[in-house]
Amino acid sequence: MIILASASPRREALLRALWVEHRIIPSLVDEEGLFDGTTVGCAEALALRKATEVAARVEEGLILGADTIVECDGCLLGKPKDRDEARRFLQRLSGRSHQVITGLAIVQTGDARTEVGHEVTEVRMRALTDAEIDAYVRTGEPFDKAGGYAIQGAAETFIEGIKGSFTNVVGLPLGRLRALLLRFGIDPLERQGIGFRV
Repeated sequence: MIILASASPRREALLRALWVEHRIIPSLVDEEGLFDGTTVGCAEALALRKATEVAARVEEGLILGADTIVECDGCLLGKPKDRDEARRFLQRLSGRSHQVITGLAIVQTGDARTEVGHEVTEVRMRALTDAEIDAYVRTGEPFDKAGGYAIQGAAETFIEGIKGSFTNVVGLPLGRLRALLLRFGIDPLERQGIGFRV
């Protein structure tokens, strides 16, 4: 069984879409101040830290950790802390392309076998007016999302183009996840509903 080390409802919905039997045990890792080094390195390291922390609390399973970071013009954008930061994030993204990076880590309890990977997607946001930004921030949608927007929500109307995995921008790149699961001999597409060991 897969244990998702995240409380994100979006990640859980995507995992369900891949027909993976799972349960949720949110990680207790504090994400504050952990952005150090390269963006990909940060995303992978934090995903691994989340998976490892949960693995230490359970007896059996494959623990899946994930972390998503947005990078725009060399600035890393995590989850905005308040309305002002959400506005600043959206002003920075307005009229520009940015990268969404998700790190993934799977830790197998028992032998502590680990597989780590990442996905990078380029997103182009159209120029936004201050009124649009203020209205979007008032929806409350930006506050638990890297970069301060939800591509699967109202912010989809802000997007001019996307190059790469859409599910990565939502928070869980399904193609990359399936590739990591295959390394453990699990193909979720082989047997709908439980994730089949091959």
